[in-house]
Amino acid sequence: MPKRKKAIVKKKILPVERPQGYSNILDSISLKIRSAHARALTAVNKELIEVYRDIGKTIYEQKESGKWGDAVVRTLASDLQKKFPGMRGFSYRNLYIMSDLYTTYKNSEKVQTLSAQISWSHNVAILSKCKDLLEKEFYMRMSKKNGWTYRVLIHHIEGGAYENTLLAQSNFKKNLPTNLYPEAALVVKDEFLLDFAGLRNKHSEEALERSIVRNIEAFLREVGTSISFLGSQYRVELEGQEFFIDLLFYHRRLRSLIAVELKVSEFIPEYVGKMQFYLSVLDDKVRLKEENPSIGIILCKSKKRTVVEYALKDANKPINVSSYQVVKKLPKKLKNELPSPEQIAILLDQIE
Repeated sequence: MPKRKKAIVKKKILPVERPQGYSNILDSISLKIRSAHARALTAVNKELIEVYRDIGKTIYEQKESGKWGDAVVRTLASDLQKKFPGMRGFSYRNLYIMSDLYTTYKNSEKVQTLSAQISWSHNVAILSKCKDLLEKEFYMRMSKKNGWTYRVLIHHIEGGAYENTLLAQSNFKKNLPTNLYPEAALVVKDEFLLDFAGLRNKHSEEALERSIVRNIEAFLREVGTSISFLGSQYRVELEGQEFFIDLLFYHRRLRSLIAVELKVSEFIPEYVGKMQFYLSVLDDKVRLKEENPSIGIILCKSKKRTVVEYALKDANKPINVSSYQVVKKLPKKLKNELPSPEQIAILLDQIE
């Protein structure tokens, strides 16, 4: 008779009691692993972009010398795909994008360096959708700084974030410490796109507020990273009287409270006085000693730029006035009102 196989008895592993301090060590090791993984991915991406740039340079030089034409580039794409069957990115179209990458940035070492710090898909989007070199640099820096995904990057490009950031109407430069101004300037826009809101053209302030709160993650993508939502209809009390701020946020990098007032009408100067009152109360009653001055954003359905300029002229609290739209459309064409290239370059250098 065949021998009966012995049943394999698995030993039950009893849970081990974790000693004091174990959790901190586990968190520390986990952080090191994640950091090492992130550095490895960054290094691989940098090498990849450098290789793509070198390929682009070769194609550009061979075509400029008259030795290569489109047919040779097409052949190169086919041969590379055969040599590296497991690798993507060597299509005929991609080879020409590599050539564009080289030719577009070959005279700017600064932008070349930035292009190696974002993914290839980000580079392709910025190359194809942004015409101005300063605009390209802006989206590179913002993608790196805020960790924008490809879809978020496209959303901001199509929403005109570059122009809207440069055209934003605030008095931050006058009313914020010099070291806070660049970061604060990136929080605000001339116009916010609230296409997630699902609102009709005519809507109430309550409906707008409810929609923003319901879609708070989408709203935070519009405002930026490092911002935490503290609540809607935030209550402050002064001598027994209650006041309610529509939306209140906290910006970790600025270490500032950010109050947002929603208006479904056109901007009027009286809104600035109300916001100054809120910011004064926040600074005295809510802000911690180590925190920086509170910042106000007045978000209106529309505005007249000259009226806003005069309304903010003598205001002594840091306030920005923006408009919003609930349907995606082409950004405002205010190219003639953009700052000079020199001024834009100074702002871009401060985005780290």
